[in-house]
Amino acid sequence: MTRNRFRFLIPLALAGLVATSCASDTGEGDAPAGNYPRAETLYTGGTQWGPPISWNPLDTGSYATGTVGLVYETLFLYEPQSGEYIPWLAESGEWTDDSTYELKLREGVEWSDGEAFTADDVVFTVEVGQIETSSYSNLWQWLESAEAVDDHTVEFTFSEANYAQWANWLYFNAIVPEHLWADRSDEEIITGANEDPVGTGAYAYETHDQDRQVWRKREDWWATEALDREVAPTYIVDVVNTSNEAALGQVLQGNIDMNNNFLPGVAQLVQGGYGVETYYPEEPYMLSANTAWLVPNTTREPMNDPEFRKALSASIDMDEIVNGVYGGIVTPADPTGLLPAWDDYIDTEVVEEYATPFDTDEAKSILEEAGYEDTDNDGLVETPNGDPIELSLIVPSGWTDWMEAARVISESATAAGINVTAEFPEFNALVDQRNSGDFDLVINNERQISNTPWTYYDYMFRLPVQESQTTVNFGRYENEEVWELVGELDRTPVEDTEAILEITGRLQQIHLEEMPIIPLWYNGLWSQTSNTVWTNWPSSETDNHYLPSTWRGYFQLGGILMLTELEPATGE
Repeated sequence: MTRNRFRFLIPLALAGLVATSCASDTGEGDAPAGNYPRAETLYTGGTQWGPPISWNPLDTGSYATGTVGLVYETLFLYEPQSGEYIPWLAESGEWTDDSTYELKLREGVEWSDGEAFTADDVVFTVEVGQIETSSYSNLWQWLESAEAVDDHTVEFTFSEANYAQWANWLYFNAIVPEHLWADRSDEEIITGANEDPVGTGAYAYETHDQDRQVWRKREDWWATEALDREVAPTYIVDVVNTSNEAALGQVLQGNIDMNNNFLPGVAQLVQGGYGVETYYPEEPYMLSANTAWLVPNTTREPMNDPEFRKALSASIDMDEIVNGVYGGIVTPADPTGLLPAWDDYIDTEVVEEYATPFDTDEAKSILEEAGYEDTDNDGLVETPNGDPIELSLIVPSGWTDWMEAARVISESATAAGINVTAEFPEFNALVDQRNSGDFDLVINNERQISNTPWTYYDYMFRLPVQESQTTVNFGRYENEEVWELVGELDRTPVEDTEAILEITGRLQQIHLEEMPIIPLWYNGLWSQTSNTVWTNWPSSETDNHYLPSTWRGYFQLGGILMLTELEPATGE
């Protein structure tokens, strides 16, 4: 039924387009509103849910699309297709010994207010991690000092060399201007709106409204001269999502050049002559991007019981999600949750012994053995103390694929005797609930593909738990043993595959025995593009293999380079 409902969305959307074009002299929908030359403007969508409210690159879960990457930049880029680290604001960096890292910065880089970019900016940004609520506060558990040796050299001294984590920090975290941020309070630095963003990037703030964010190209961007790189669009207009169906209509109208939503009926879009293209011309259509997880709040009963969590995991009908909701364009996640790129680090013997695959009867058996019984014969179990179980699973309103997946999870859990109701709050409200721990169950895929599986284990297990968990360990699971193993993984040389596998095997055993977070499926890097205005999009059939996405964290993964490869369509 789910799949059939999605099949009808494209014909219905097309019918809506006919009505729209009949009512409009231009035939254009809502997206291209504004006085921006269409041939010079890139329209994007698929990242921003809710009006733009923050331009703070340090508020990593809330900043307006493009804040990091277009305005604020990182020291390096990491390109996962090639596995290459690309010097960016930094010209070079190296470990000079086991406790010292020396960073050389590019000369001639300026902030958009004309001030020089210097080592003081890097030192200030790194020292923001000393604020407890910073997303990288754990960095200072092993970083002892950051010193500006001169205007373009920074020396970092560490108590221990966490190679994977440091490499990840260098390409993921944006640098902010010390001369504008130094006098701000800690709260303003971490969560302030930063309404007048000043960056080193290729774009500057133009305007925003309830339904969009607009960026304007900087003609004096440093990389044009230093790297012979020039971004093609003069303007980038990122359109706020309302629903996946609305995004589908915008794509079919040609009002969005690149959309990073999940759009139902991808095969029909690509094969049906609608002028829509994807990275692959056939299944799976999309690159793999991340793992979707079911996150239980382990501070609440009965999610604080590992046996209950394992029963919940065993109850989920992933085949119905993969084939019924997604029509086969996603695949079930490995029980460890690690992406296919990290298969070498999966201990298959551990998985075989400890995993709890979908089996409704097994889920019921686990519940019964743990003391969960249906005492009132309503088909739903109560806690061992006899209390009713009434859980809500939240996903953002308008995320139609996740909404359907949540309904499947609810139905599957109910079949096993677990009362789960799917609810769909607005995105910003969900973020508030998730970060504060005011939820039962939530689906999340915050941690994306990266340079190391360490980032996934950091996402799952980071300690200590803060009052507000903004980026990691949303389930508030506390296990000192597993966190020590994550640290050991971080300190292991990246080329020592055998040692890494030994550590990840132990992590995977604890994960599968405790099940504090439940892997669901591998999300595609949803990206649908149109050649009407812009061409030379990333594709498996061209030499442009940069990641085609505006998702938070993806400009650092080469997304900014995608913009330098775009070309105007012929005749535009």
